[in-house]
Amino acid sequence: MTATDDGFELYDLRVEAVVPEGKPIYCGARPGDHFELRGEMLSLPPGQGFSIYSLAAVLPLLAAKQRMTHKNDWMTSDAEIACPDPNCASRLKIVRLGKRRFSHAETTAVPLPKEE
Repeated sequence: MTATDDGFELYDLRVEAVVPEGKPIYCGARPGDHFELRGEMLSLPPGQGFSIYSLAAVLPLLAAKQRMTHKNDWMTSDAEIACPDPNCASRLKIVRLGKRRFSHAETTAVPLPKEE
């Protein structure tokens, strides 16, 4: 009997605020603001906040950006998300960092289907 490899890889992500100089910013973003996503864990640097509206704009894309995508897929090439306030010039840039390996059994109670 051989053990089944239940591993999979996801990209760690860094989401950076892009703050154009001299443009109006209403979301509170400052140059250097960022957060990182490792697996399902989001972390911000100590003492730094992030607008919940900006988070709401980027969160739906993060799970897809964590996964391997085809080189021609727009999810591979497009990395900047506009601030949800149409009057704000800031953007959020999603940067793929290194890959991290996870185990299916350590991330869910649902077992893998039996191989036939």
